[in-house]
Amino acid sequence: MSERENNTATVGALMLLAGGIIGAGLALMYAPQSGAKTRKDLVKYGKKARRRTQEAVEVVEDFTEQVTDMAELVGERASEILEKGKDMAYGAKKGLLKAIQEGEARLEKERSRLSKLIG
Repeated sequence: MSERENNTATVGALMLLAGGIIGAGLALMYAPQSGAKTRKDLVKYGKKARRRTQEAVEVVEDFTEQVTDMAELVGERASEILEKGKDMAYGAKKGLLKAIQEGEARLEKERSRLSKLIG
């Protein structure tokens, strides 16, 4: 997940939360009760909303950190696998070259033997 997508998700979550807070505040303002009680309820709800928003931000930050750590781990493992693959390919190439050289040596030996027999 890119940083831009992370930011978009965070902003979207915060906008949703802010919309809920505003809607609840408007509902309280139009409720049939005294102004003092409404203001008290608004303050109480505002504190509660602030606490929940902070908790939500912390959850999003923790999730972002976990995803980042996981992405780094996947990258490290991919690098390790790539290195092992390179080592294996190098070993196979080395073995193949050795087999070719041995085959060439045997072929030359047989050529010599045959030319002594013929010539």
